[in-house]
Amino acid sequence: MAQATGKVIHNAEANQFEMQVPGGTAVLGYIPTADGMNLVHTSVPQEDEGNGHGTTLVKAAIEHARSSNARIIPTCPFVKAYFEKNPQDRDLALDP
Repeated sequence: MAQATGKVIHNAEANQFEMQVPGGTAVLGYIPTADGMNLVHTSVPQEDEGNGHGTTLVKAAIEHARSSNARIIPTCPFVKAYFEKNPQDRDLALDP
C-alpha cells in the first residue's frame, strides 16, 4: 500500500487543505468559524483511497489549528472517525 508523501498546502482563499496525489488532488474543505474551523468534507481521488492521504490532510489541519490556537468542529465523517481513533487530538474538537 502506498503512503501519503505529498506536501499539504493550506489554501486559505479556498478554505481547504490540498495535497497532490497520483490521481489528482486530495482536499479537506472547511468553513471558518469564530473559534477556528468546521472541517466539512474530505475528498481523495477514488484510485488513491486507502493510502493515508485523508489522514495526512486531517493531521495538517490539526497542526494548523494547534499553531493558530483554534478549535475544530469535526462535521466530516472521516474527520470524526480520526478523532475517535486519536484521543491525543480530541482537545481541539468541538461537538458539531
